[in-house]
Amino acid sequence: MDSNFRQAILRAVDSEFDEQTNFLKELCRFPSVRGQEQAIQHFLADALRSRGYETDVWQIDAHELEHMPGFSPVLEPYAEALNVVGKKPTRTQMGRSLILNGHVDVVPAGPAFMWRNPPFEPYCEGGWMYGRGAGDMKAGLTCNLFALDALAALGFQPAADCFLQFVVEEECTG
Repeated sequence: MDSNFRQAILRAVDSEFDEQTNFLKELCRFPSVRGQEQAIQHFLADALRSRGYETDVWQIDAHELEHMPGFSPVLEPYAEALNVVGKKPTRTQMGRSLILNGHVDVVPAGPAFMWRNPPFEPYCEGGWMYGRGAGDMKAGLTCNLFALDALAALGFQPAADCFLQFVVEEECTG
């Protein structure tokens, strides 16, 4: 990769650091444990739409999946389980599409006394963000979204469609 191009990308990412951090904090405020993912999914769908992504939001239908290899028993109903996919179409289709996938669900916080601060009230200290889901995997979701933002800010467009997938159910069966 050309050194100037690399530096331009790094500057574009760094210039939005505060916005990225604030976005991640917003994600961490959602108590998106299994069965309570709808609010964060609507937030993410809105974030995609505001950036010009074609956005698809749908509810999981366990009956469509139960015959698939590796299907696990459903422990919680899927009434609140939404998946979100954003597609950033390109004007040209000269390469392979790219899918960036990550899950929004988090494991339960457990006993409150084990947390220095409330688990869904994220804070930064010593260069780290603390809060339920910050590392697994809401930071990854934020990075995926803002990496594509940085490329767009530089005027670059991928050679093929890019998809951002925000999915549920990773923390129990996937």
